[in-house]
Amino acid sequence: MGRSDDFAVPPGADPDRLTRHLHRAHDDFVSSGRADPSVRSLVLESWRRSLDGGLDPELDLPRVNLDDDELAEIRSWHPLAAGMPVIRRLLVESAGEAGLLVAVSDAAGQLLWVEGSHGLRSRAEGMHFVEGADWSERSAGTNAPGTALALDRPVQFLGPEHLARPVTPWSCSAAPIHDPDTGAILGVLDLTGGPEVATNQSLSLVRATVAAVEAELRILRLDHERSPVRSGGWSMPRLDVLGSHGATLRSGPTTSRLSLRHSELLLLLALSGDGLTTAELALGLSEEEQAAVTIRAEVSRLRQVLGPIELRSRPYRLAQPIRTDVSDVLEEIAAGRLRRAVAAYCGPVLPASTAPGVEDLRDAVHRRLRSALLASDDVDALLSFADTPHGRDDLDVWLRVLEVLPSSSPRHAEVVGQVDRLDAELSL
Repeated sequence: MGRSDDFAVPPGADPDRLTRHLHRAHDDFVSSGRADPSVRSLVLESWRRSLDGGLDPELDLPRVNLDDDELAEIRSWHPLAAGMPVIRRLLVESAGEAGLLVAVSDAAGQLLWVEGSHGLRSRAEGMHFVEGADWSERSAGTNAPGTALALDRPVQFLGPEHLARPVTPWSCSAAPIHDPDTGAILGVLDLTGGPEVATNQSLSLVRATVAAVEAELRILRLDHERSPVRSGGWSMPRLDVLGSHGATLRSGPTTSRLSLRHSELLLLLALSGDGLTTAELALGLSEEEQAAVTIRAEVSRLRQVLGPIELRSRPYRLAQPIRTDVSDVLEEIAAGRLRRAVAAYCGPVLPASTAPGVEDLRDAVHRRLRSALLASDDVDALLSFADTPHGRDDLDVWLRVLEVLPSSSPRHAEVVGQVDRLDAELSL
């Protein structure tokens, strides 16, 4: 009978004795395919997935996919960058003193940060445990970051529970980090070192740090959404309207939340180029006929909340450009940077708005991103979009994921199930 899947070293077990036994079980499995019943089912299932995916446990090393520039670019926009101060404070500092490594991957298993003991980092380079390397199961075989990602649960492995031979001297504990709003996997937090890492206490520490990171992301998001005024510095005024019922305007040291009507007005003006006449603004704001005096009154009230941002008349136009998150998304799409476009697309444009001009913009932005994704082979960008509330029920997107996702991927069965569910719902 196999032992519990929860912990690599059960309470009361001798780690050295268990390691020796697992080395024999590992050798037997690699050479003959025989499964020792004492090996955890979690481990055996991962071993089989890794072999089915074509991994050679004796020769293969994880692929290093990202060069320094690509790594810096992904770090610059990745949501877990905001959680790194928490990870460093709670885990990296003590891990470095204890001679351990802390790694953070993205949702595809690519290591974005590897920090901790300098000496151990040098040793880990030999098995490609470095920033920019792909430690998903399909690339690295059984390992804590990759298997935590595949199963969406905390895991830990003791030495020879890893499948790839170069990784068997190491032990690790890892847990996935989730988006506090959507529940989508953002990445994985991993603690790597010797047998002392494969303990209940180590896994509990990793899980507690993950909880703190998710809480920090939630606090930062709520602060961004709720604070009417904050300090900071921006060289150009900025308007954020994606996924929000009211726009956020940043100008100089002030950040303000706008009413829905002011959000609609300012967005239309910010994207108008040469400006809008009273009649054009009226058409953009409502399908019903709007009196010119009503529009002038709306614009007058908007001026009162714009502060130093000058709003001119005849036609109505902004004296200085305002950057929008809509422009960010469209520029990333145009440049072919779809992962960044998906990350920047926080949701539809002012989803509560029924203003025709806003509705047209909302549909255009969503269609442009969706069309670019459907024409793309970037499975990570596709999955990132599919995991969001605005992509979760999009059958065409899930079908495209299924077309480009390797059948050996840990998420293949989940994608097939989602396609079948959506197809059945549409057939009713």
